[in-house]
Amino acid sequence: MRKTPTILVGIVLLLLALGIVMLASASSVKGNAVYKDANYFLIRQLVWLAVALVAGGITASIDYHRWPRWWIPISVFAGLFLVLVLIPHVGVKINGSYRWLRIGGFSAQPSEFSKFAMVIMMSTWMAKSGARSGTFKEGILKPGLLLGPLLGLVFLEPDFGTTILLAVVGCSIMYAGGSPRRYLALGMMVGLIGFAFAVMHDPVRAGRILAFIEPEKYPAAAYHLQQSEQAFTLGGVWGVGLGESLQKHFYLPEAHTDFILAIIGEELGLAATVLVVLLFAGFLACGTVISFQAPDNIGRLMGLGFTLMTAIQAAINVGVVTGCLPTKGLALPFISYGGSSLIVSMMGVGVLLNIARQGVVTEERAVNLAVRDKGRWL
Repeated sequence: MRKTPTILVGIVLLLLALGIVMLASASSVKGNAVYKDANYFLIRQLVWLAVALVAGGITASIDYHRWPRWWIPISVFAGLFLVLVLIPHVGVKINGSYRWLRIGGFSAQPSEFSKFAMVIMMSTWMAKSGARSGTFKEGILKPGLLLGPLLGLVFLEPDFGTTILLAVVGCSIMYAGGSPRRYLALGMMVGLIGFAFAVMHDPVRAGRILAFIEPEKYPAAAYHLQQSEQAFTLGGVWGVGLGESLQKHFYLPEAHTDFILAIIGEELGLAATVLVVLLFAGFLACGTVISFQAPDNIGRLMGLGFTLMTAIQAAINVGVVTGCLPTKGLALPFISYGGSSLIVSMMGVGVLLNIARQGVVTEERAVNLAVRDKGRWL
């Protein structure tokens, strides 16, 4: 499908436009109350958007075959920034987590840039391993030793949501790259058990799980979810009108960041919420086609990684905001306020577009690649 890159760009532009419009509405009350400027967050997001578009343009112009040459320095820098966050008086503590570095008047989240580094790192390793990825040593042990420290540093912030996201995407790349399924499944089960144990011994995260299961019994911990559901209820099918949200008046915390979809649902209704979901479904479909049509293994793995990183993060955010998943601190890609997330998302889109530019264009070659991969790219 030669039109796939064009469709992908159209989807991303629609999400970005919706994000700017809704951010202007969702952040106005807090901006005016805290900074005496209703457009405070909007202006900063527009600056980040300009930077993100440039970053996406740069990655789109770089031949994706160059990224494997740089995977070691990229991974090392990502790890170093994650370490800096954990150093007292260097990392910035917000809401009980050390996730930010202050740079001038702006804050950056190293865990966001670790997403880009992880996809490059894991795709490179699995592509270079080739047929050897079917062995325990090359397909499980060594890539696990690469992925593990990155997950550990993000987990220590603590940022459990991003840890889950990185683990799922990383394991997906390993699976697509040929890692032994039985060992991969066993490793994921052990990791999930360890993760669950750690969550239950963290009062804040355990409280969120319990509030998700029994919101009536833990009203304080379930407050975000209850207010988010209230926003969707108020919005109905067509919404209360752009700019007319009640929940953004400090009833719904994080209205312009993690829970901006609830404001979309309140102001523009179920119709707009469904549209957002469909746009991300379209993103997943376009990214999958680009990955499928890539001319080589590294292109397919990188395409898969960047596609899943955005699609799964969006799915988790939608699940949290609609009450289908426990509360986690993951932004809605392209829409939520936040420069780091926006830049990294656009960088991933840029790589996808570069892969598409060099991708398979004939049906016969696409079928041959699918047969050679034995369907494991799925």
